[in-house]
Amino acid sequence: MHRVLALFGDITQRRVDAIVNAANTTLLGGGGVDGAIHRAAGPELLAACRAITESPPGVRCPTGQARITPAFRLRAKYVIHTVGPVYRDGMSNEPKQLANCYRNSLELAAQNDIETIAFPAISCGVFGYPGMRAARIAINTIDEFLTTHPGSIKQVELVAFDNDMQLILSNAIETKLGEAT
Repeated sequence: MHRVLALFGDITQRRVDAIVNAANTTLLGGGGVDGAIHRAAGPELLAACRAITESPPGVRCPTGQARITPAFRLRAKYVIHTVGPVYRDGMSNEPKQLANCYRNSLELAAQNDIETIAFPAISCGVFGYPGMRAARIAINTIDEFLTTHPGSIKQVELVAFDNDMQLILSNAIETKLGEAT
């Protein structure tokens, strides 16, 4: 887990190859991280998202999947858009869908020679996913990917929107490190 860091800050300011956008299925912007990324990237990001084929109508990225666009005015080169699940009860396929967000984003990163990537805490804002549960899923999925794809991605940043989430992510990383020893 030495290639995974938990940070507090503004994901739009990260100097990485790609930042991940916790998007909605339309990819046309919204609130939270999604809105911040669209504002910082400029109107070109919205145009690039509109160019992504809808399937089914109105859906450019189904829950758990990922799409990639240039990052335009951001410090990153790319934005990887993924749609996290809305948390209901933890038994409605949410854990699998959330794991797929991380896995599919990392797969897309590896396919595009992205070496550094920053994730927000996917689904932990308005989508209501409990932070500790989401952090464990994120860390386990990232660790599994890095283990099975050695050398593909050099560093993963988990960028928290508040101090509490940063602490939760840090603790999840430390727990995973403890399991490895």
